[in-house]
Amino acid sequence: MSGASWRHAAQILGTLARAALQPPAPIDPVRPPARGWQPSLWASPIPLRSPRNFLEVFRALRENADNLEYAWRILRDGVCDGCALGTRGLHDWTMENIHLCNVRLRLLRLNTQPALDIRLLEDVGLLQEKRSRELRALGRLPYPLRRARGERGFRRICWDEALEEIAAAIRRTDPDRTYFYLTSRGEPNENYYALQKAVRAIGTNNLDNAARICHSPSTFALKASLGVAATTCSYRDLIGTDLVVFLGSNVANNQPVVMKYLYYARKAGTRVAVVNPYREPAMERYFVPSDLESALFGTRMTDRFFLVRVGGDIAFLTGAAKHLLREGWVDRRFIEEHTTGFEHFAGLVEAASWEALEQGSGLSREEMYAFAEMVGRAERAVFVWGMGITQHEQGEANVHAIINLALLKGFVGRPGCGLMPIRGHSGVQGGAEMGAYATAFPAGLPITPENARRLEELWGFPVPDQPGLTTAEMIEAAREGKIDVLVASGGGFNEVLPDPRGVEEALKRISLRVHFDIVLSSQMLLEPGETVLLLPAATRYEMPGGVTETTTERRVVLSPEIPGPRIGEARPEWEVYLELARRVRPQYADRLSYRTTAELREEIARCIPFYDGIQHLRQGGESFQYGGPLLCQDWRFPTADGRAHFCAVPLPIPSLGPDQVLVATRRGKQFNSIVQEDTDPITEAPRDAVLMHPNDLRRFGLREGEAVDLVNAYGQFRGRAFAAEVHPGTVQIYWPEGNVLVDPTARSPQVKIPAYKAVVATVRRVEVATSAAPAVRP
Repeated sequence: MSGASWRHAAQILGTLARAALQPPAPIDPVRPPARGWQPSLWASPIPLRSPRNFLEVFRALRENADNLEYAWRILRDGVCDGCALGTRGLHDWTMENIHLCNVRLRLLRLNTQPALDIRLLEDVGLLQEKRSRELRALGRLPYPLRRARGERGFRRICWDEALEEIAAAIRRTDPDRTYFYLTSRGEPNENYYALQKAVRAIGTNNLDNAARICHSPSTFALKASLGVAATTCSYRDLIGTDLVVFLGSNVANNQPVVMKYLYYARKAGTRVAVVNPYREPAMERYFVPSDLESALFGTRMTDRFFLVRVGGDIAFLTGAAKHLLREGWVDRRFIEEHTTGFEHFAGLVEAASWEALEQGSGLSREEMYAFAEMVGRAERAVFVWGMGITQHEQGEANVHAIINLALLKGFVGRPGCGLMPIRGHSGVQGGAEMGAYATAFPAGLPITPENARRLEELWGFPVPDQPGLTTAEMIEAAREGKIDVLVASGGGFNEVLPDPRGVEEALKRISLRVHFDIVLSSQMLLEPGETVLLLPAATRYEMPGGVTETTTERRVVLSPEIPGPRIGEARPEWEVYLELARRVRPQYADRLSYRTTAELREEIARCIPFYDGIQHLRQGGESFQYGGPLLCQDWRFPTADGRAHFCAVPLPIPSLGPDQVLVATRRGKQFNSIVQEDTDPITEAPRDAVLMHPNDLRRFGLREGEAVDLVNAYGQFRGRAFAAEVHPGTVQIYWPEGNVLVDPTARSPQVKIPAYKAVVATVRRVEVATSAAPAVRP
C-alpha cells in the first residue's frame, strides 16, 4: 500500500479501537443499560475466543488497498448500502457510539473496484464456468455492450445505440409482453420511483423488485391487521424492553449491527427468546467487536430457544395464545376497546387440540407454556421476524399469527413494544413504498381503476389499472414465449428463483434481454434469444445530488455523492429509465424529465403523502422517520374502523413419509445471493452441508460428512450430512444452492412469495461417498 493508504488504514483501525473503548451510550432507550462489566452475561471467561469480527476489518483493508482513500470516505460519509439498518457515516440514530458491521465491510469492494477489461467478454465461453464471485471480482462494467445470437461474445456500443434498440423493441410489441425488474442491491428510492413511473408511462404494470421474495407477506398482513405496512417501532425500543422475540430470523448473520443493540438490551435486563428450527450458534453467543467487554468475552444473547418444526410457527403461536387466554395473561381492556375479531380468533384457538398443536409445532404443550409465560409476564415486548416466517406457502398467515399474539397484550403503539419485520437490504423497504411492484402503486395502494385515475391526475398520462406479473409469473410467461423484452437492473433470476435450470431456459427464450448492473452476473452470459445488452450502472455514491434509502425503522436517509474515481460511462439508473420512457412515449417527454434527484424527491413527496419531508433532505446523513418513532401510537390504528384486527388463520400440519424430511433453506456468509465464503464461519459448515439432527443421521444410516441426496419431484440436491441442533425430521441447506428442490409453482396466496421453506424431500444415502458440486455455483 502507498503512504496515503497506510494513513487511511490507520484511521480506520484507530476509529474502531476508540469505538471499542467507548462506554455504552444508547439514545433514549426504554430502560438504560447497566454501567460496568457484567460477567454473568459473558459467553466465555477466556478472552478472545472469537476473533472473526476483527479479521473482517483487516480483510476489508486488504481488498480495498488499491482504492483505500475512497473506501474510507464511503465508510466515513456514506449511508450503508448493505442491510437496512441505516447509518450516517459511522453513526446512527440509536446510539452515540461509533460502529461498523461486517456486511458493510464485505460490500465495500463493489464500490471501490476498478473497471472490467471488456476484452474478457469477447468470448463468453471462457467465463461461463466461473463462479459468481469470480465474475464480480473481474471489475465494474464500464460501457454498454451488445451480443447477438450466435456471436461468441460482446462488443462495445454507445449509449444512444443501446437505448434506441431497447426503445424500438418495446415499441414493436405489446407493453404487457415487456418486463422490468429492480434488485435491492444498494438501490435508492429515486431509482425505484423513476422506474415505476417510466414503466407505467410505457403502458404496463409488469415490474417487480426484490421485496417480493422477502417481506411482501409482512407488508400485506400488517396493512390488513393494523392499517400500516412497516415496522411499528424503532430500534431503540429493543434496548431495555422486557422481552424481544426473534422468529425465523438470524440477525447475527444478516443484520449484525442489531447484535450491538441486543448487547445493550441484555445489559438493561431485556430477556430474549428465539423461535427457530435451528439453534443458531451466533444467536446464542456473540462477540460484538466495537465494545471491549463483548469483544473480549462475548455475550450470551438468548435466554431460551424454542426449536420449532419447519412450518410449525402457526401451531406454536396458537398454542402460546391458548395458554395466554387460559391463564388470563392478556390485556382485556385493550382488546375490548381497540380491536375487532377477537371472539372468532379466540374460539378457533380454544377449539384447537393440544395433540394437533404439538404435532404441527413439533414442540410440547409445556414448551408452549414456557414461551407463553415469557410473553404473558412481560409488560412490553418487541417481535422481530425474518424470511423464516415469510417464505412459506402460508407466509401471510404466519405473520398474522405473530400479530395476533402481540395484540393479546397490546404490544404495539407504545414504547418498548412493536412488530418488526426486519429488512436485510437497504433498498427493500423503499422499493415497495415507491411502487416498483406488479401488485401495488406508490404508497402501497392496490392497483385499481380508482387509484390509477389518481396517478393519471398527478402524472398527466394514462396509467394501466390491472396488476402486472410477479417475477415468478414472468418466468412462466417467458417459458411460454410471451415475453419479448426484459430489462433487469441487477438480480440473478437463475440463482435466486426456484428451478434454476428452468429459469435459464426461460430467459433464453426472451428476444431482447437487458442487464443493467455494476458487475457481471451469470445470467448475463446465457445465450441470447436474439440480443443481450449490458448497461453499466452507477453506484449510489456516484449519483450527483445524492439519493435516499429507507431503513427498517422507516427512517428516510440522504446518501450523499462521494468524490472519488468514476467508472467509464456508468450512468444513474433513474436517468436511464426515464430517457428510455421518453424514447418509447415521446408525447409524455415533458412529464418524464427531471434535472436532478432533488426534483424527483419533490414529486415523491407529492405522490406518497407519508414521504412528505423527503424533499427537504439535502446533506449526507439528514433524515426523517415517517410516522414518528412509533406507528399506531396510543393505539390509534389507521384502519377503516380505527381498530386493530385479529385474523384467525388455518393450522397447517404437513404429513411426511418415513424417509422424508422438511427442508429449510438458510444463509451463510453471504449477502442475498452474493456468496462470500465456501465455509460458513459461524457454523463451520461447507456450502453443500445438509444439517441434520443426530437422531436423523442414525435413522438414515449416515455418518458425519457422508454424501447424501435430497430428492423430490422438482430436483435433486447432493450434499454432505452434518450433525446440528435442528428440530428432528427437518434439515437445513444453504440458499441459493437449495433452490433445485423448491417447487416453482408453490407461492403464498395473496402476495405470491415463493415457498423456499418447508420443502418436502426424500433422503437417500449415496453409496459412493463423493460430494458433487451444487447445481448453482454462487
